[in-house]
Parts: sequence; C-alpha cells; structure tokens
Amino acid sequence: MILLSAQNISKTYMERKVLDNVSFFLNEGDKVGIIGINGTGKSTLLRILAGEEKPDSGSVIRTNGIKISYLPQIPAFEEHGSVLEQVMLHLPADLKESKEFETKSILGKFGITDFTRDISELSGGERRRAGIASALIQPSDVLLIDEPTNHIDNETVQLLEEYLKKYRGAIVMVTHDRYFLNSITHKIIEVDKGNIFECNGNYSTYLEYKAQREADAETKERKNRTLYRQELEWIRRGVRARGTKSKDRIERFYELENRKKPEETEKLQLQSVSSRLGKKTIELDNISKSIGNRKLINNFSCTLSRDARIGIVGHNGIGKSTLIKMIAGQLSQDSGTITIGDTVQIGYFSQECENMNPSQKVIEYIKETADNIKTVDGTISAEKMLERFLFTPELQWNKIEKLSGGERKRLYLLKILMTAPNILLLDEPTNDLDIETLTILENYINNFNGAVIAISHDRYFLDKTVKEIWEFQGDGIIVRYNGNYSDYAEKVCADKIVPEKSKNISEKKERTFKGKKKLKFSFNEQREFETIDDDIANLECQITDIEKEIAECSSDYLKLQELSDKKESLEVNLSEKMDRWVYLNDLAERIANGETV
Repeated sequence: MILLSAQNISKTYMERKVLDNVSFFLNEGDKVGIIGINGTGKSTLLRILAGEEKPDSGSVIRTNGIKISYLPQIPAFEEHGSVLEQVMLHLPADLKESKEFETKSILGKFGITDFTRDISELSGGERRRAGIASALIQPSDVLLIDEPTNHIDNETVQLLEEYLKKYRGAIVMVTHDRYFLNSITHKIIEVDKGNIFECNGNYSTYLEYKAQREADAETKERKNRTLYRQELEWIRRGVRARGTKSKDRIERFYELENRKKPEETEKLQLQSVSSRLGKKTIELDNISKSIGNRKLINNFSCTLSRDARIGIVGHNGIGKSTLIKMIAGQLSQDSGTITIGDTVQIGYFSQECENMNPSQKVIEYIKETADNIKTVDGTISAEKMLERFLFTPELQWNKIEKLSGGERKRLYLLKILMTAPNILLLDEPTNDLDIETLTILENYINNFNGAVIAISHDRYFLDKTVKEIWEFQGDGIIVRYNGNYSDYAEKVCADKIVPEKSKNISEKKERTFKGKKKLKFSFNEQREFETIDDDIANLECQITDIEKEIAECSSDYLKLQELSDKKESLEVNLSEKMDRWVYLNDLAERIANGETV
C-alpha cells in the first residue's frame, strides 16, 4: 500500500533549482535513504514530504489516517521547559502519561538522566539526542529523519540503528553514515542536479548501480561522439537538403551537436599539498586535564609517528575535543608537557567550525588563504581548487549565507587543506559532509604525507582511514588499540561478551533437564515491580531538592561540590532504575501473555 506520494515536485531557492519535476512513492515497510551532495535538495525533499514546506509546483498526497513523525537537523523545541516536557511536547494529551516512562528510558539510554533540566541548558549533541527521543516516541506510520547520526557518539548511533531495524513503519532518512545506510535501508534515492535516481537495495547495491549507470552513460556518449564525427564529415561535404532523407539527417546532426553530455565530476587530488615534516613531530608526556571535579585526561603519553593514522572514540563530553584542542595549542594542560617539532604545520578542523562572514563571497573566503596552490601537476588557482571541491563557478560568487550547512563545512575543510598542513587534527569532520565529500577526504587522508588524528563517530570513515584507535573510557583513562574501528569493535565486544556467553552456557546446562514452566516473577522481582514506580518518583524528588539547594548555595564551593557529587550519584541510580523498570514491565507483559520457559 502506498503511504504517501510526491508527484511532479519542483522547488527553487535563490535561483537554484534544487528539485525539478521529481516524483517519489513511499510504500508500507519501505526503508529509504536519501543521499547527494550538500545543497542539492535532500533536506528540502524531506521537509516537503513532512508537510513542513510547500513545493513551487506538484503535490504530496498522504493516505488518510497515516501518522508522520519528523526529525529535522535542528530539533524544534521551545526556548524553555524541562527536557521531559519538551521531548513529550507534541505527544497527544491522552498518551503523555502512558509514554512518560518509555520517554525517560530512551533518554536514559541516550545519556540524558536529568529530566528536569531546562532544555536551554543542553549542548548541541544533547539537544540532538533529545530530538531523536522525541521523534521515536511519537506514534507513527512514517518516520522522516534528517541526519540522525550527526553530533552523537558511536554507542548512541548503534542504539538508534538497532531501534530503526525493529521499527515496523516506513522510514525515509537523509544521512551520510554509510554503515547506517547499509544496515537499515532497502532503497536509495540520490538527489542530483534537480533530479532523483532510485535504486532498490542498500548502499552497497547503490554503489554498483551508480558505477553501471555511469559506465552506460559513458558508452552511450562514446557512440554519440563517433556518430557525430561521421555526420560532421557528411555536413562539411556541403550536401544540400534536397530530399526528405537529407533533411532528417541534418536534423539528427544538430540534435547530436546540441545533445546534453554527461557531466564529469573532477576528483580532488591533493596528495602533495603538505609541508615537509621533519623527524620530530608531536610528543605528549604525562599530560593531564580536568574541568571542575571531572578528570578528562590522566597522565597520557604518546609520541606521534610521521605517518600516524589515529581515530579517537568515546562518549560525548568525555574529553576527546579537549585533547585535540590542547595539541592544537588552544587549551593548556594542567600538568605534563606537549612538545611540537620545528617543522610541524598543524591543520586543525574544529567541530564548531570557524565564524564565517555571511556577506563574504565563497571565492573571497578561500583567497584569504591563497590565490594559488602548488601541486606536482603545477600551480592550481583558488577557482580551480573550489571546482575540484565541488563548488561550481556560479557557486563561487555566491555569498556564504546562501550556502547550506554542509557546503559551509566543505568550504571550511578546503581552506584548512590549502594551508598545506603536515599534521591534521580533525574534530568530527564527517558531521554535515555529504558522501562524495567524505570519499574525497578519505582519499586525501590515505595519500597524505603526514600524521592524522581524527575524532569521529563515523565507523565507515574510521575503517577507511585509521590504523589505531584511542578509546576515552572516562576518569581520564585512554586505551589504545591497534587496527581500524572494526578491529577495535571486535576486540571490545570479545572482552565484554565472552564472560556473558560462559554465564549463559552455565545457566543453560542447569536448565537442560527441566521441563517447560510458565514464566513468572521471582519473589524479589515481584516486590521490586510493586515498588519501582515509587522508587523512581522518590529519586526524582531527591534530585529536584538537591537542585534547589545548589541554586541557594552558589557561593559555598565545598557545599556545592558535595551536592553536585550527590546529584550525580542519584542520577546514576535513576538511570539504573529506569532500565529495571523497562525490564520488569516487559516481563510482566510476557507473564500476562502466558509465555513459558
């Protein structure tokens, strides 16, 4: 059954036609990924499907009664209000009470345990996770999500991935996360130059489809060029259009001459755009850093090799960006030393990006760094470099304010690479970048003559580019693993799962000769189930009371520290209670359905 259809949709922004008479149909159970270069209209298409934006022409028809849940890139919350209130803001009134515990559970899994905190106090990553929770709790037949993996850590990405795999409705999502696409989607839609191209299958299937599509287009163009040369010779002989056949042949010649030729996308080749790097690179000697009472880095030492390829992973807010900023010289360490070699030229890609002048033209922004850049192929102009980084001549003279968020990130990345660094520090470089730009960046890193340290939640990117993983585990502990992200994940999973498997095998042996019995609560589980609602309410009240005390003793540092520690302990307990609540309620439902063990 078709849930919604977009028919003959067109949309123009500031003289740029992003969608040109395109049509799209969403069926029950479809899992669709939308991809394409930044600024081509992916988010626009999603907003039109959600009813948040109207097309210039065409129509969107939704089957009567279907419910749509939409998650934009920037979650829509009110200026103030508690996290819980804002996440449940758009729930129907009759569902708010029954959905409260589910909402708290999802927020807890996403690392947000203080449900009474004002929404305005959340960081960008926390707002993003709250937005995801808000979309997931909505009763819906269709889930529309725009860049769901941006600004969230690997663990949250994997939690979201597992949730979406189990989701029974249809999904349409814009994302650059290729493992995410591969795992979830059954159809890929590529938006390119106002058109859309559909491919049944996941991202790997799409890559094969696109390669075949480009090969077919090239074969057809080669035949057309041969035919054009033959017809051109015939025209040059001065043949007059005396008969019908001659007139038809002349018309075919002009059709060939004016044919639309396949556009070649020039790939970035910057292998030599780096400064000479001497033997001495960067040495970290027993560095430590704390913020307040939180230890982010504790006595960490490392000497960076000249060809290092390091990926940094860990929860949001655990200290990853702090380490990068210290190496870049933007933050100082509490103790220890950081020694930078004389020949080191650092290129630092900040997660926050730099402040751009919105009224400045794209070409002017790049020429602030260099008018020309030297490569093995000779000197390349700033204009040519922009073209190689997917900025057309028309876009180069646009003001920065007209660029999409992803296009600004791409422009910022190009400016850094044009400084010819020999050590790259990349803080979440994959956020907001489209797949084509990511492929360019990956190829660049693989051919880069220098060291690279990258913080990223993009598992595909880490697998393609790094040879060592640094995991931030909390309390200042950083553990180093050889290999790429998949090697690291296999090692970590083996460490965590093997003991559990042994435990399950042992339990299985104990039950081997026992007959099937009805599932039921143990004595302790029954007592816990009867009191857990009150326990959760009590913990929430305690947290609220402590927050009031914190507000009243802002000048008493020792008391403030004591209260903050107590609040943190209560929040951990609350998170654990929420997990138990989900388990016990699920068990109660299975018992009510008469399940056996």
